[in-house]
Amino acid sequence: MKRTAGLWLLIGLIGYALLPWYLVGDPGFWRFGWLADPVHLGPSALVSMLEGRWWLAAPLVGFAATAATLGLGKGQLTAARGLVASGALGLALMVAQGLLILGHGPRLGVPEGASQPGMGAGALVVAAALLFVLTTGVSGLGKGRGDAFITGLVGAIVALVGLFVFYPMAFVLGRAFELRNGAGFGVSEFFPRLFSPEIWSGACFVGAGWCGPAVNSVILALATAAGTTLLGLAFALIATRTEFRAKKLLRVLSILPIITPPFVIGLALILLFGRAGTITVGLHEIFGIEQSRWLYGFWGVWLSQMLSFTPIAFLVLIGVVEGVSPSMEEASQTLDADRWQTFRYVTWPLMRPGLANAFLLAFIESLADFGNPLVLGGNFDVLSTEIYFSIVGTVADPAQAAILSVTLLVLMLTVFLIQRQWVGKKNYATVTGKADSGRNAALSPALRWTCYGVAIPWAVFTALIYALILFGSFVKLWGYDHSFTLEHYVRAFKIVFRNGIHFVGSAWDSYFTTLWIAGISAPLTAAVGLATAYLLVRQKFAFKNAFEFSTMLSFAIPGTVIGVAYVMAFNFPPVELTGTAIILVIVFVFRNMPVGVRGGIAAMSQLDKSLDEASIMLGANSFTTLRRVIMPLLGPAILAALTYSFVRAITSVSAVIFLVSAQYNMATAFIVGRVENGEYGISIAYASVLIVTMLACILLMQLLIGRRRLRRADRVEAH
Repeated sequence: MKRTAGLWLLIGLIGYALLPWYLVGDPGFWRFGWLADPVHLGPSALVSMLEGRWWLAAPLVGFAATAATLGLGKGQLTAARGLVASGALGLALMVAQGLLILGHGPRLGVPEGASQPGMGAGALVVAAALLFVLTTGVSGLGKGRGDAFITGLVGAIVALVGLFVFYPMAFVLGRAFELRNGAGFGVSEFFPRLFSPEIWSGACFVGAGWCGPAVNSVILALATAAGTTLLGLAFALIATRTEFRAKKLLRVLSILPIITPPFVIGLALILLFGRAGTITVGLHEIFGIEQSRWLYGFWGVWLSQMLSFTPIAFLVLIGVVEGVSPSMEEASQTLDADRWQTFRYVTWPLMRPGLANAFLLAFIESLADFGNPLVLGGNFDVLSTEIYFSIVGTVADPAQAAILSVTLLVLMLTVFLIQRQWVGKKNYATVTGKADSGRNAALSPALRWTCYGVAIPWAVFTALIYALILFGSFVKLWGYDHSFTLEHYVRAFKIVFRNGIHFVGSAWDSYFTTLWIAGISAPLTAAVGLATAYLLVRQKFAFKNAFEFSTMLSFAIPGTVIGVAYVMAFNFPPVELTGTAIILVIVFVFRNMPVGVRGGIAAMSQLDKSLDEASIMLGANSFTTLRRVIMPLLGPAILAALTYSFVRAITSVSAVIFLVSAQYNMATAFIVGRVENGEYGISIAYASVLIVTMLACILLMQLLIGRRRLRRADRVEAH
């Protein structure tokens, strides 16, 4: 314990004395120009303190207390308590000086003349060192089985979620308690507005009018979650339990919608099923069916969400289906159960965590979806679009947007608790340290053909949608002038070979920016999500349920609210990030982290804890056990987290529309700008290029990660 704390003390002192405490201006920290003149270009906390910023002595108090604790040489328990107090004191003082002294001056009684810009690399290293001194002390108290790695991981994730989820959301949700006419804050108007009939009206059930956006959102989310979970399960069963020859093609088609940029699916559906759509006109001319506007409302939004979110269920469920032990299914058949009884009484119950997590993710995705209801919603109002119009409408009402955001959180919490109750506390482990020979049981004929009947038509429909999208990029004006042209690709992705290679197309800057930001955020998202899942499944600690719920918050809030919250929170010190690439990476990591969490929980629920115990009994620590035993068995979960986070970083629009800048423009913001200007051809061409790019990256990730090998038969086939 003392050795670990001493190492973090040394790291903290190095950060305090040598690294720039504040943000470094052009050319930036990673150009290391501040090394040439550290006093003026990137002064450390030590230099800044000696130059008059006396408040930067605050972290030194924590370091001095840590050094005193380590130097006194008292017993283990006393030293652990001292480390906890030292780390907590240093962090508290550091947070206080950051919140009380802003860029425009001090507040709450701090002497005038004190001001500071946003914190930088030095502050990050010092804060991390103080945090891990604290968590090392917690491990010395016997918490987390006395393992510094476990307590440090819990502390790091709690700190990150607190800073990048709770802190920005506090700026938005605090407006929910704002009184009308700017009269201050209070609770007198909060509950009447939260339970207003305008939000919760159920008039549509009795034919007396329209339902409120909360009721509409729940109906839509339930329909989408049920549909996507069943479709995802059908695709997963076909991919793993049948001899279907085109299963690889089916697998590609099942994940295509997740790699589609915003508005493209909605636009394709409009051109197919809109009042003047190809299929609508054809049905009218052949069968005399009336041309209606059925697409603009519940059914249109539900269809587009089914296309968009089925891949999430598939990515979660395929690892769960692969993880069901064949030994249990063979035992069932040995006891004279037929294939359907084996699936119903053995396989289906063991897949319950995966089904529950897939349903939860789809429900939350539907609640927070913004693009599909915006394009196809018509008069079908949902919470996400109402929040958007409350922020950017002609009469902005941030307090109403906050009330609607609280409503979303209530709905998400409710379904989260129901999901937890349904899964229960049963043991779903099927992967143990014992050898597991054989293959999984084949599906019964009725179930197999049911899966074919559900998944194959859906895959054909998906292929049709994407064929039309590709077709639209090669015609002058999709839906009106179908003359062949390459003009859209040339304008967006033109390359000139003159004295070198010059990328002169209008889309190249946003394309390259999007790829490198997605490439950075995807592994970070997977790492944070799976580490969180490991803690939730494998460790016991106080407030674990609250911790699990907190990891889902950023997923339940619409991207528009997240974007506004980040602008409000990180536009000024102590954490000043707006206009930088860092804020884009951060918003992607914590927006998409829940997919890694839920996929990791579903996969780890199938791994018997005896694997961990055997590793620890043989002398490995928790970090080695996680790296050498658990991680190799989580291939599908890792792939799901990487795939989802990578493509969401490329296709997300609502979360970044307020965060992009001239220097760091994202592909989705570029596409939305072209749509607003009526340049649909360039938008579709750009979307087609992104789809091909993401598909290539996903296939590459599948090759690099590979499949999880659980059975002797698999290992034989691999050779």
